[in-house]
Amino acid sequence: MTRKNAFKISRKVGRFKGDRRAIWLLALFAVAIAGWGWLERHPQHNPWAPLDLRDPIGMATATKMVALKDNVEMCRATLERSEVVFGVLPTSGDGACERSDRTQLSDYPLAPSTPAVTCPVAAGLEVWRAKSVAPAARTIFGSDLATIEHLGAYSCRRLYGRDEGPWSEHATSNAIDIAAFVLKDGRRISVLRDWNGDADERKFLREVRDGACGAFATVLSPDYNAAHADHFHFDQQSRWSGACR
Repeated sequence: MTRKNAFKISRKVGRFKGDRRAIWLLALFAVAIAGWGWLERHPQHNPWAPLDLRDPIGMATATKMVALKDNVEMCRATLERSEVVFGVLPTSGDGACERSDRTQLSDYPLAPSTPAVTCPVAAGLEVWRAKSVAPAARTIFGSDLATIEHLGAYSCRRLYGRDEGPWSEHATSNAIDIAAFVLKDGRRISVLRDWNGDADERKFLREVRDGACGAFATVLSPDYNAAHADHFHFDQQSRWSGACR
C-alpha cells in the first residue's frame, strides 16, 4: 500500500459512525480502568470497599457509617477489621429500654469508666477520637489526649425526662454525653466552663463538636439549648441526614 492510499484510508476511518463509537467506547473503558484503580488506592472514597475506621474520612465514609446503624453484625465486623478492641455484653432491660446491642470498647480513653453502648455509637466514638479530638489536641495545645470525661450513656427515660413522648436514644444506650477532655499535660477542657472561655479552649471545643458531625447522626452542644450547656450529646438515631448544632 502506498503512503497516498494509507492517508486516504486514515481520513475515512473517523467519518464512519461505528468507528467513532468504538473510539469513544475505548476512551470510556480507559477512563473506567483508571478510575477503578484510583478507588482501590483510596478506599475512603470507594463505596464498594469495606469500611475501615483507620482510613481517612472520604466521600463514601458517611454512607458507610449510616449503613452500620441497622446492621449490628456488619458494625462489629467493621470494628474487628479496624483492629478496635471491644467486648459484647448480654442483652439487658426490657420494653422500650431493652438493650440488645451492648458493645463495650476495651481500649478507649473514657472516664470514669467505659459504658456499654450500641455498636454504631462505638464506631462513631472511635472515628471521632482518631480523626478529630486527638489531632485537635495536638494542633491547638501541643499535647496528646489522655481521657474523655462523659456523663453516661444509658438512661431509661423519655426525651428530657418527660412522662410522655418519644423515648430518648439514651434508653437503649444509643447515645452518650461528653463533658470534658483531659490532656496528657494535665490541662482539662470543660464544655461548661470553656465553651465561652479562652480562645484556644473555645476553638478546640468547636472543632471537636464539628468533627463529631461526620461520625454521629445527632450532635447537640451548648449552641442547641440550655439543657446542653455542660455537655455534648451524641447519638446514632436511624436517620439518613444528621443534626449538628
